[in-house]
Amino acid sequence: MTAAGIEAARLAAERAARRSYGRLVAILSARSRDIAASEDALADAFARALERWPHDGVPANPEAWLLSVARHRLLDDWRHGKVRDEAAQTLLLLADEVCAEDGDRSGDAVPDERLRLLFVCAHPAVDAAARAPLMLQAVLGLDAARMAGAFLSAPATLGQRLVRAKARIRTTAIGFDYPRAADLPRRLADVLDGIYAAYGTGWDEVDGADPTRRGLTLEAIELGEILCQLMPREPEPLGLLALMLFCESRAAARRDDAGAYVPLDAQDVGRWNLAMHARAEQQLRRAHAMGVLGPYQVEAAIQSAHCARRLGAPVPPQALVALYDGLIALRAGISAPVGRACALAEAEGAAAGIDALDRLDAAEAAGYQPYWAARAHLLGRAGRGDEARQAYARAAGLSGSAAVRDWLAAAARRL
Repeated sequence: MTAAGIEAARLAAERAARRSYGRLVAILSARSRDIAASEDALADAFARALERWPHDGVPANPEAWLLSVARHRLLDDWRHGKVRDEAAQTLLLLADEVCAEDGDRSGDAVPDERLRLLFVCAHPAVDAAARAPLMLQAVLGLDAARMAGAFLSAPATLGQRLVRAKARIRTTAIGFDYPRAADLPRRLADVLDGIYAAYGTGWDEVDGADPTRRGLTLEAIELGEILCQLMPREPEPLGLLALMLFCESRAAARRDDAGAYVPLDAQDVGRWNLAMHARAEQQLRRAHAMGVLGPYQVEAAIQSAHCARRLGAPVPPQALVALYDGLIALRAGISAPVGRACALAEAEGAAAGIDALDRLDAAEAAGYQPYWAARAHLLGRAGRGDEARQAYARAAGLSGSAAVRDWLAAAARRL
C-alpha cells in the first residue's frame, strides 16, 4: 500500500459517492424494500472500498463494485436473520447480482433508479413532513444536521422523523414500483418539493458545509429533466425545471472575483449563462402552453421577470406584484408575501412595502432571514436608519453564509 494508492482510492470513492450515491441506494432499496438497510449496506461497501482499493487498485467500474459489495452485505444480513423476507425476494436479489456482475465486466453504467425512490418517499403512508427530507437523505445522501435548517427543525427531531419514515416504508410493504399513471399526479407535488429542496441545499453556501454539495444543484436539475420526460403532459415539472435553470444561469455572478456576495440587481450579466437562461424561458413557455397554472410555474415567471429587468426589459413593478399575488393564492408560507412586499415597495414606495411586512405573522417571520434582510433594506430607504441597522443585524445573525453576512454588514454601514 502506497500513499499514492490510498489517495487514489479516496478520490475514486468520493467521486463515486458524488456521482452515484442516490442511484445505488435506489437500486438496493428497489429490491430490499428497506431504505435504512440499503444505506447501511452501501456505507459498508464504501468502507470496504477504502480498505481494498489501495491494495487491489480502483476497479474499472467503481459503482458496479460498490453495488455488488452492498448487495452481498444485504444477503448476509438476510441469511443471518437480521432481516426476514420472502424467499422469492432473496432469489430476485441473487438474479440481480448475476446481472450486476455481467454489467461490471461489460462496463455498463449503473441504471438510474433515483426517480423511482423519490416517488416511494412521496407515498401517502409516509408522514407528509418527512417526505422531502427523506428524499434528500435517501437519494442524495444528506444527513439530518445538514438538512435541519432548510426544514426549520432541530437535527435530532428531523433524524427521528426520518427513522420513523423508513420504518414505515419497511413495515407497511410500500411498493417500490412506479405508481400507476392515475397515482402519479397525487405524489407529484411532494416529488417536486423534494427536487427543489435538493437544489436549494446545493445552492445555499453555508459556512462549514461540504463544498462538493454544490454539485447537488446539477443533480437536482438532472432529476427535473428526467421527471419532465416521465410526465411530458404535466406542466409543473417544466415549471420547476425552468425555475432551477433561471437560478443556475446566474450562479457564476453571485460572487465577485474576491468572493464577495453580489445581489441580483448588482450582478454582472456578462457572467450569466445566457444559453441556460434561454432554455429556462423555453421550458416556461412549454409549461404555460398547457394551460394549467401551478406554483412552480409562477415562481419561474417571477424569476424570468427579475432577470428580464436586469437585462434591460421594461417590466412594470405592478406586474411583479401581480405574480406574487398569484403565487400566494397557490402556495402558503412566508416566502411569497416577503417577495410581494419588496415588489410593492418598487411599485408604490418603501412605506407600502414596510406596511406589507408589518402585516405578516410575527412568529413565522421571526426566524426567516429574507424577511429581516428585506425589512432592513426598506427601512433604510425610508430613512429609518436605527431600525434598519437593527434589522440588518438580525438578518446577519440568521445567515449561514459569511459572504452574505459581510454584505449585510456593509449595507448597514452605508446607512
